[in-house]
Amino acid sequence: MSVTDIRIFGDPVLRQPAAEVTVFDKELRQLVKDLTDTMMDAPGAGLAAPQIGVSLRVFTYYIDGQLGHLINPDLSLSSEQQIGDEGCLSLPGLVFETPRALRTVARGFDMYGEPVTIEGTDLMARCLQHETDHLDGIIFIDRLDHETKRLAMKAIRNAQWTGQDVPEVRVSPHASGVRR
Repeated sequence: MSVTDIRIFGDPVLRQPAAEVTVFDKELRQLVKDLTDTMMDAPGAGLAAPQIGVSLRVFTYYIDGQLGHLINPDLSLSSEQQIGDEGCLSLPGLVFETPRALRTVARGFDMYGEPVTIEGTDLMARCLQHETDHLDGIIFIDRLDHETKRLAMKAIRNAQWTGQDVPEVRVSPHASGVRR
């Protein structure tokens, strides 16, 4: 098992857009394993690579007994909306009602570079959007209305985990060329 520390709100890696994966190799498969092990240990419904300090477009999920991962996701969102409780492993213990699309189709790749399509509604749709947001440097509180975001920021300032040391951002071991 390869459980890794989860980066907490305030860590700069959480606000940087992640780089597209171009190399599908053993190191990428280890990253997926690290993400999966860390997510399951937390426990969480999803975990994006920036949350463990790796700025690559990769995330894992565990929704309704379905365990998986997606690399370089591209989302298509329904116009129908849902509002529901949402939390984040990078903001431990905080949950706020967050608007999201009701249905999502996510296209990307698996760890071997094979195309993958995931269709989700409700919680799966929420997870796919939440984790893809992490890859774009967006945190779920950015989706809140003004008043709720104000309350969220107050809760963050009062949280026991606020002010922890920010770890160093890991540089990707992946080259910029395409290799499979």
